[in-house]
Amino acid sequence: MSWASPLPRPPWGRPSVKMVVIALVFVTTLWNLRCFLNATKVSREASKHTELLVVLVWEWPSKQVPNISGDICHELYGITGCWLTTERQFLGRADVVVFPHTRLQPGRDRLPKQRPLGQNWVWVSLESPSNTKALAGWNQTFNWVMSYRQDSDIFIPYGKLVPNQSATVKIPVKTNLVSWVISNYHRTQKRAEVYKNLSRYLHVNIYGKANKKPLCKDCLLPTTSKSKFYLAFENSIHRDYITEKFWRNSLMAGTVPVVLGPPRANYEQFVPADSFIHVDDFGSLAELATFLKTMNSSRYQQFFAWQKKYSVRLYADWRERICTICTAYPSLPRGRVYPNLETWFNT
Repeated sequence: MSWASPLPRPPWGRPSVKMVVIALVFVTTLWNLRCFLNATKVSREASKHTELLVVLVWEWPSKQVPNISGDICHELYGITGCWLTTERQFLGRADVVVFPHTRLQPGRDRLPKQRPLGQNWVWVSLESPSNTKALAGWNQTFNWVMSYRQDSDIFIPYGKLVPNQSATVKIPVKTNLVSWVISNYHRTQKRAEVYKNLSRYLHVNIYGKANKKPLCKDCLLPTTSKSKFYLAFENSIHRDYITEKFWRNSLMAGTVPVVLGPPRANYEQFVPADSFIHVDDFGSLAELATFLKTMNSSRYQQFFAWQKKYSVRLYADWRERICTICTAYPSLPRGRVYPNLETWFNT
């Protein structure tokens, strides 16, 4: 009996063992490559995450806490690698913890009980020493200070002049001689004494809560800009303490500041000498009043020469101030603690 012939084989025949092995090696190689690429991606993402500088703001400096979610420092100010948070559960991961002095008043019991190794604490204040109380209890606590003082670890001025080659001189129309915006008037302050004596020789247009003439946020600059001169009188006299009264109410408004504050030489570290008038330039307030009342147009315009090269840059957003920590971080000293904060700040 004859057997039927087997079915015809396909032209390529059965796969050889060698081909099977090659296929398995190829598939395995692809799998390993995929795993490697995924691992590299994960590693890269992890590295990117760990490179972020985590800045924990223990309590926000202002009453209203703005939105700081996401990469806010990069989105608003072009500062990369910086993550701000107010969530205290991140205390163990934070590289820097920020403590505004205005929120420290209740005492040390509101601070973290322990400080993670390598974490740096920053003391923050924009107030002058005269208005900064209870500093004696903060010895051996903070690594860095952040203030308007130029010798701070992190310098945060109220404003500054920035180069602007395309700037032109713009002097608003003037309808009165001198103005002053004042919210907190105390007779014991030097500025109150100076104003009282100066007002004997010229009229000062006064606005603000102290005179029951408060100005809305958008009304301030248009109001002060109408005056030829503005009394940029600080509430206390301290080195580098040059506030928004000078930068915003006066220079930005387009009026000439008559300043009462630190010495003229200190102001000249920030602005040209011919951009302001200092009370100390005169032997008496009567002389100052005469100088203001008799100034001719040509001399007045000279006070605005700075506008040809510069414009005013204000710093008013606490998010920008806190983000500045990340910019300064690489060059900040490590392993240092202020032994006596009060002595440093009052020097």
